[in-house]
Amino acid sequence: MENLQFIIIIIFSPLIQGIIRKFKAGLQGRVGAGILQPYYDIIRLLKKEMVLSTVTSWIFKITPYIVFISTIVAAMMVPVITTKITTKSSFSIMGDVIALIYIFALGKCFMALAALDAGTAFGGEGSSREMIVSILVEPMIMLCIFTTAIAAGSTNLARIAEQGYIFTPSHVLALFAFMVAVVADTGRIPVDNPDTHLELTMIHEGMLLEYSGKYLALMEWSHYMKQMLLFTLAVDMFFPVGIAHNIEPSSLIVSSGVYSLKILFMAGMMAIIESTRAKMRFFQLPSLLGGSFVLAVLSLLTFIMIGK
Repeated sequence: MENLQFIIIIIFSPLIQGIIRKFKAGLQGRVGAGILQPYYDIIRLLKKEMVLSTVTSWIFKITPYIVFISTIVAAMMVPVITTKITTKSSFSIMGDVIALIYIFALGKCFMALAALDAGTAFGGEGSSREMIVSILVEPMIMLCIFTTAIAAGSTNLARIAEQGYIFTPSHVLALFAFMVAVVADTGRIPVDNPDTHLELTMIHEGMLLEYSGKYLALMEWSHYMKQMLLFTLAVDMFFPVGIAHNIEPSSLIVSSGVYSLKILFMAGMMAIIESTRAKMRFFQLPSLLGGSFVLAVLSLLTFIMIGK
């Protein structure tokens, strides 16, 4: 079971996206699409014919596969319902949060290259904006991770989750900073708007405009998986209560139920944030992300100075 935890991310990530959309619709007084709509969208895209620009190279064609596979590899490293990945999983040697961030960066780098490879104005705009946001977000994520890693005595994800829930000032600061990083990295309001294709606002969507058919399905599915992975990483680092430390059936059942509740809570938080905030202008983002970066720095300094 410990070797197959990543299947949970692969299968249920579109469902989490559907639940977020349903929560948003309810908060906005709309009926909204069903929670299974992302599955239907992926199936529909897989059946569609692909249209490729004549100016694209092999980078454009290979990027969807690199993004999809790298996201699956990242999912293999993250403990979902049990921490036995530390000793049992064949990916335990890779189960390091620093390696995880670089795997995410690999997919993001190829997405930016593919957007530039298409030779369109929107692709170049989206990729340049994505890189600017990444420069601000990735150091923030690393600092939040270091705060929890120092407390656990290891950068291994499973060992961090094994430390149990610790309510300390440094963890609270790191949690707030990490939540802003999750919003920014998943392209959600107020950083980006995933439901629009307006050239003045889009960041993530700008890099996908030239994709269609199977390629677009892989990119969208990868985005859903990354979103659920970041949610899982957040609950592993800051709310590890309930995660199983063995592979006994009873422990796995309880852990699965607790994990579902925590992910639903994260999905509800994303829906509330998107429904209560307006999209910020792009040039205002450094103020938001810079303030969160300061929180991340303070979380690490607080732990170093007072030890909690």
